[in-house]
Amino acid sequence: MKIDILSLFPGYFESPFGVSMLKRAIERGLIEVDFIDVRQFARGKHRQVDDRPYGGGPGMVMMAEPCIRAIRSVKTPSSHVIYLTPQGETLKAQKCEALAEHEHLILLCGHYEGVDQRVIDSEVDEEISIGDYVLTNGCIAANVLVDAVVRFIPGVLGHGRAAQEDSFQDEGRLEGAHYTRPEEFEGRRVPEVLLSGNHKEIDKWRLEQGIKKTELRDESSH
Repeated sequence: MKIDILSLFPGYFESPFGVSMLKRAIERGLIEVDFIDVRQFARGKHRQVDDRPYGGGPGMVMMAEPCIRAIRSVKTPSSHVIYLTPQGETLKAQKCEALAEHEHLILLCGHYEGVDQRVIDSEVDEEISIGDYVLTNGCIAANVLVDAVVRFIPGVLGHGRAAQEDSFQDEGRLEGAHYTRPEEFEGRRVPEVLLSGNHKEIDKWRLEQGIKKTELRDESSH
């Protein structure tokens, strides 16, 4: 998969993409990621990318031309363009799995009060939000989306079933508890079923634990 991330702060991504799973996926050629500075596509001496909103109001709005020029610089017929914004569809595991099927993702990171609507109307295929809250910039949201999506690309995770067994993959159900060595720590023991070697019973126990955890979360949210 090819991923182009368009933002005003491409340097923001150096650390997150230079460690752990994302770094390994890039090194192994499973994903290719480029960070593009939208400011490079602005005209004029000062490379202006934002201006006051028509109709008044607080904050600044990213201008249409530099955003559109940046998108078109990398866009191909196979590209899928996403604008990261609180107004978008909330990102869920099923959406991440679907996005992992695309050959090329272009992620436009919002800044300030957002982007000129004409960018969305002209170039964007879908708007995605990572939650019902506002961030200082869309770079954070882009990091979350990429991290969540690439897990579904074959070979990225060490275990072939890992992504499918995670929380939310089965009708939104959470995972149950996990344990590792030692068997006892500060008086708390690992449940005996996990030490039994009976995989049928272990799967049943994990399913029950996941259902209980999901029910508790649902109850607390009401």
